Amino acid sequence: MQAHDLPPDTPFAAGTPRFNAPATDALAAWQQAYASRGAGCAADVGGEFAAALDLPGGGTYLAVDRFAVHSLCYAVQDGRLHYATRADVLARRLGIRELDPQALFDYLFHHCIPSPRTIYAGIHRLPPAHYALFEQGQLRVAPYWTPRFDEQPAPNFDSLRDEFRDILRDAVKQRLTGDGKTACFLSGGTDSSTVAGLLRETTGQAPASYSIGFEAEGYDEMAYARIAAKAFGADHHEYYVTPADLVKAIPDVAAHYDQPFGNSSAVPAFYCARKAHDDGYTRMLAGDGGDELFGGNVRYAKERVFHVYSQVPSTLRAGVLNPLFLNPLTGNIPLLKKGTSYIRQARVPMPDRMQSYNLLDRLGLRDVLTPGFLAAVDTQAPREHQRATWASGPQQASLVNQMLAFDWRYTLAENDLPKVVGTTALAGVDVSFPLLDTRLLDFSLKLPTAYKLKGLKLRWFFKEALRGFLPDEILTKKKHGFGLPFGPWAVKDAALNALAAESLRGVAARGIVRPEFVESLLTRRLKEHAGYYGEMVWILMMLEQWLRKHAPDYRIAA
Repeated sequence: MQAHDLPPDTPFAAGTPRFNAPATDALAAWQQAYASRGAGCAADVGGEFAAALDLPGGGTYLAVDRFAVHSLCYAVQDGRLHYATRADVLARRLGIRELDPQALFDYLFHHCIPSPRTIYAGIHRLPPAHYALFEQGQLRVAPYWTPRFDEQPAPNFDSLRDEFRDILRDAVKQRLTGDGKTACFLSGGTDSSTVAGLLRETTGQAPASYSIGFEAEGYDEMAYARIAAKAFGADHHEYYVTPADLVKAIPDVAAHYDQPFGNSSAVPAFYCARKAHDDGYTRMLAGDGGDELFGGNVRYAKERVFHVYSQVPSTLRAGVLNPLFLNPLTGNIPLLKKGTSYIRQARVPMPDRMQSYNLLDRLGLRDVLTPGFLAAVDTQAPREHQRATWASGPQQASLVNQMLAFDWRYTLAENDLPKVVGTTALAGVDVSFPLLDTRLLDFSLKLPTAYKLKGLKLRWFFKEALRGFLPDEILTKKKHGFGLPFGPWAVKDAALNALAAESLRGVAARGIVRPEFVESLLTRRLKEHAGYYGEMVWILMMLEQWLRKHAPDYRIAA
């Protein structure tokens, strides 16, 4: 349900409370749920939902699902809580034109703007698994659910495997459209291949699968998509994105979002969804979530290695390791350099350690951003936001589970899911995420940590439970996804380079980024390391393209 389809502040609901089956529609079910359970009633709702209710006493209640697949933005004005599913729609409705410089900095840091902040001053986005209650002029925003990991002490693999497969199968079945017009993304990775296979299993028909390829060495993974498609007898469709496709789509994709969004996989995802739409499909199933529920990201293994340092007795660390490796004289000895680098990173507390390679920090804040922009923002705010999120997470859980819960917020709710939801909406199709089914989330909470990360083996249980169902080549392939060769293409393709150059110079003219940095990026750095510096070119280009549509006159005071 899109905000522009709604009259101002119209009560609505997507998703139905599980315990309230007699209700005739979602809104009625929510109203009954609130009357029975109060503000915490959203904890009884499964799946992907958003709800906005007018309360009998004149108040307003908002809630979004555990991963904020459905978005709700809100603002208090004239003694009322106003809301919409898009920040830009709400801004126009309320006459808010002022942008928040801090949100712009957050975007440059994260490549998205994490909730509750939005790009518009005074408008907030409800974080995942949160509700907002506005009564008697007072606003309260709080979580209705927080993860609790309850690992099984004596797991039975066979019974867990069977339960897991049953949940997966039902999660896909429940997300099918009644008209048979359901297709799926297929990158050839573990998650998308699982969804494609289950689509075949639940329908008994060839699943319609859609894949994106790139004519660029090291980026194209179409071979794995073909393996999965063949294994499941898919009605497989391929589209190879070109630099010309990027030039055509970038302005539309950037402008479609309700605030700046910098995930470069958005454009490939858009073309994938548009091909499905053009073939008559109305819904796509996406495989997002498997890595974050079951331990599939490389950084989980990497951080486990760094965590070993904290387990070394403090006397040994202080008396032997630190003096040896962190000493200016011995620490630069070639044989000891790797140990020095390891200890320096290991000593950084979580979650800051996961930002050790943050692009904005690596390039240097004062070298990238103008003094006027830096004076208007708190450069530590993004880290403070993440520290607060980490501190409010499951402190008694294992390090791996703490990282999983952290990624549910930043990797999924703030980045990967908006990418897919936004681009499918632009393409004109609905999307759903069977691997984020609430029953599957609950199932993951009881798995032992060793079933997720067995030594340094990623998502061990997920792969072993699907051995024999997924092709062996899929189970052993390295994680890739829809990586976009933007940097190399921006160097070689004149039209794409021109779009990037005039976009970046536009950002510089707004007083956000130093002109000399932009010129060095375009004329020297991008050519030196297209893959690395291309990321910064991308996020600055998408920022400028968004501003041209939504805030063309925006400038930072010198």
